[in-house]
Amino acid sequence: MQISVDISLYPLKEGYEQPILDFIAALEKEPNIAIVRNELSTQIHGDYAIIMPLLQEEIYAVFEELPDSVFVLKLVGNNRQGIY
Repeated sequence: MQISVDISLYPLKEGYEQPILDFIAALEKEPNIAIVRNELSTQIHGDYAIIMPLLQEEIYAVFEELPDSVFVLKLVGNNRQGIY
């Protein structure tokens, strides 16, 4: 099943930019998904079976490092890449 996820990360600390960039860079290591960055959020497109375990792992890593962080996720049950 193809999905799209719109994700925003808000580290509640000064110097919040680098943790966001690091999170996106970790997602971009997965070659089987498409990632679109913009100023407010990042969109991830691809197979559910790839995206969800990846998000679980990378969100966990952020919470271990920065527990005072907020994630906002919006999931769509099909691939919306390029349809914005």
